[in-house]
Amino acid sequence: MDLQQTIRKPVSLSGIGLHSGEPASITLSPATADTGVLFRAPDGTLIPANAEHVVDSRSATTIGAYGVRVRTVEHLMAALGALGIDNVVIDVTGPEVPAADGSAKPFVELLRTAGRVTLPTPRPALLIRELIRVGDADRSLEIMPADSFRISYTLDNTHPVIGLQVGSFAVTEQTFSDELAAARTYGFLKDVPLMRQNGLARGGSLDNAVVVGKRIVLNDSLRFPDEFVRHKILDLVGDLHLLGRPVVGHVIGKNAGHALNYQLVVAIQKACAAERRRAAVPRQAARERDTVAERAPRGEGFLPGIAAG
Repeated sequence: MDLQQTIRKPVSLSGIGLHSGEPASITLSPATADTGVLFRAPDGTLIPANAEHVVDSRSATTIGAYGVRVRTVEHLMAALGALGIDNVVIDVTGPEVPAADGSAKPFVELLRTAGRVTLPTPRPALLIRELIRVGDADRSLEIMPADSFRISYTLDNTHPVIGLQVGSFAVTEQTFSDELAAARTYGFLKDVPLMRQNGLARGGSLDNAVVVGKRIVLNDSLRFPDEFVRHKILDLVGDLHLLGRPVVGHVIGKNAGHALNYQLVVAIQKACAAERRRAAVPRQAARERDTVAERAPRGEGFLPGIAAG
């Protein structure tokens, strides 16, 4: 069984928030086993990065507690999940995690600078034992049993720059670092005015996003020919790390986003809880049988469990 990990030393990163447009910084510090990923807001409020604390999943994954929120955690969560970091305390200054370059690569580099420490506590994997599906015919996510963690994703967009993109990756630390981490978030130029009216993309620029114009990408170039679908997979890796355990299963996605990613996380949690309840029934029955046997009269000429007449 694998063991839990934390980072070796504190590390920091500063920048601007993708959606808020405000200055933002994070400092990651080592944490003890079973802490999980724990964000600490400027006022000291602690917010666990888990499904129970997701308060918004439109355009980004936002977690919160007691009215305090931390926005856009998904790229950092993807790096933590891919590198197997289970326990860390993240102090956040500002309303969201810095956008960096719009990908997970700066966070992977930050974590490698921090180093890793193995903790003497088991890290049980989350084994998918049955098909779990969310969404509809147009947008969907499903996860099925497999021997490893794999994501296969189809992105079908009518924009000529994107079109139909398909990617399938066995998500390991090496594959994530080489093939997925550098894929940047993206948006459409035509949507920017409305997004900014709604408090989104106020810090977005060519430095931290791929901007898609009417017929072309406005950035100098793409990092991958299929950078768009790779970023969708990156986001999914980050949102699945809200489960707090490494997943063993094959995810198949189509045109999903953070809201549907969150639905899948919740569905997985419900399926695991149901499995635990089913497993508990025979254990409880066995305990009751043992209790009856222990309380049965014992004596010469009597069989266990048969009362004397």
